[in-house]
Amino acid sequence: MSEAFDAVDVIVTKRDGGRLSDAQIDWVVDAYTRGVVAEEQMSALTMAIVLRGMDRAEIARWTSAMIATGERLDFSSLSRPTVDKHSTGGVGDKTTLPLTPVVASFGAAVPQLSGRGLGHTGGTLDKLESIPGWRASLSTEEMTAQLERVGAVVCAAGPGLVPADRRLYALRDVTGTVESVPLIASSIMSKKIAEGTASLVLDVKVGSGAFMRDLAAARELARTMVALGTDAGVRTVALLTDMSTPLGLTVGNALEVREAVEVLAGGGPPDVVALVCALAREMLDAAGLPDADPAAALADGTAMDVWTAMVRAQGGDPEACLPVAAETEEIIAETDGAVVLLDARAVGVAAWRLGAGRARKEDRVRATAGVELLVRPGDRVRAGQPVLRLHTDTPACFARAREALADALVVAHQGPATLPPLVIDRIAV
Repeated sequence: MSEAFDAVDVIVTKRDGGRLSDAQIDWVVDAYTRGVVAEEQMSALTMAIVLRGMDRAEIARWTSAMIATGERLDFSSLSRPTVDKHSTGGVGDKTTLPLTPVVASFGAAVPQLSGRGLGHTGGTLDKLESIPGWRASLSTEEMTAQLERVGAVVCAAGPGLVPADRRLYALRDVTGTVESVPLIASSIMSKKIAEGTASLVLDVKVGSGAFMRDLAAARELARTMVALGTDAGVRTVALLTDMSTPLGLTVGNALEVREAVEVLAGGGPPDVVALVCALAREMLDAAGLPDADPAAALADGTAMDVWTAMVRAQGGDPEACLPVAAETEEIIAETDGAVVLLDARAVGVAAWRLGAGRARKEDRVRATAGVELLVRPGDRVRAGQPVLRLHTDTPACFARAREALADALVVAHQGPATLPPLVIDRIAV
């Protein structure tokens, strides 16, 4: 059949700084998904978008065109209000694990379609798969039934959800076209809108361990995504949160699940608890439950009950022992003083090199691998004191992990570090 446009004309329009029409966007996204637009042509177009940008109307149309390439989920039959959370990814960011049952414990339904880690940031599905028996793949019918019964589900998105993004994401990853606000925002929001949730809270990370290291760029991304959600009829709000230091005291799959369970048991690191409660308050307010108290659900065990039910519903054994690394090695402080820096990206890279992450999507992750933080910025240490503990089943990995951590932790003689606030800003329409 004849095509409505020529790919080269679309590329040239954006290359020369022009605005793509709705019809051009609809066609090129659909044609790429069908295989009519070649990989090298979409590579050229995405590079033109990186260099020339898109206005708000173009981004909105690109997002809707991506959604149109696949199915849309519909949870309107549920008796519970639906609300979801999306994080742009960070080091030690295990908030989804305790957050989902906290919000569900108040009667909301949380359809958390999550992903796997790539590079120095961990994936929620990788973490949960360290629980014996737990499965990530659910049918739409299984998801809906679990949401009605339990209120919480964390699972993988099916292949029919935004197939255009599946192809485009892989292409951008190997063509240097990842770092573009229009392409990042449309990738995230196409999946979240297609997911069918009524409201959405975004956790946009900023700092050395985040995808967006610059505050202005992170704020632009947050505003763009809030606008996309709002325009699509999804009540959307974003929090800008700090990712200059790892979140919590563990980075790695089984290590982070163990820490998440500590939070659900009423303990855990204060920063993880604070972020879980901040995001939960936003989600509960968006779901029409503004008087709910997330801290109470952690203290009285109701969130833990939902966690147990959620894990069991997906075949996991919440009582089973989590896997433990065969080998550990400690990093020692070289001088006395105060910890003034603990770089999140360096810790994430070290965990990745120990086996906790993947360089390519097909790589296998090790549930036991990771880094344990024995100190935090602001803590005083003595020379010879252990400050980090490395976990792996492959001792040969220790050397490269140590290289990644060479400048990660800075100890100085001056007073404690001045830390940025955990929640930097809130962005809504």
